[in-house]
Amino acid sequence: MFLLLIAVFLSQETLDFTCRKAPCFVKFSEMEKIVNIQAEINEKKLRTEILRLEKETADIAHPFYLGKKCEILQDMNRHLEAVLKEKRALRKMLIKPRCQESLPVEATFHKYIVELLTEAVTFIEKLESHLQTVRILPHIPNIMENMDAALTKTELLVIELEELAEQILKWRDLQKEVYSDSICNTAELDFGLSLT
Repeated sequence: MFLLLIAVFLSQETLDFTCRKAPCFVKFSEMEKIVNIQAEINEKKLRTEILRLEKETADIAHPFYLGKKCEILQDMNRHLEAVLKEKRALRKMLIKPRCQESLPVEATFHKYIVELLTEAVTFIEKLESHLQTVRILPHIPNIMENMDAALTKTELLVIELEELAEQILKWRDLQKEVYSDSICNTAELDFGLSLT
């Protein structure tokens, strides 16, 4: 039995001796623990981010608010369906000119209606002129370029006209001199002939 105990003791000592960890395995296990701890930290961060997002969107995704939004959309849908049903009637009303219908107006308001109509006519005339002005606005840069080109051409023509006027005046003065010289020469000839 003693031998058996010694054998068990020896075997326990050998086991304890062999279970001592080598330094490289100690570092490996420490690194593994660090990686596991970092993974847990990242998992906790993700869970907190999910909880934060759930908290931020809780009022949007809450059934109470979704129910209200659904009711609003259903009301809008009913209104649009009613408009579509009345589409034909609305088109007829829009196409048919309203001025051909007689509108019942009390006699006391007739003078105001006349004033209103004259103001409406002037408004329409002004509106047409304003609309024409608005339609022209995009073309103003082109019009300005054309006006600048025309102005430049006009200035060139004025300069050429001034030069031509100067040449005509010089030619006229030259013609006067030639004419007066020729008259003097003919007069001398005439006097010279008549004297002899």
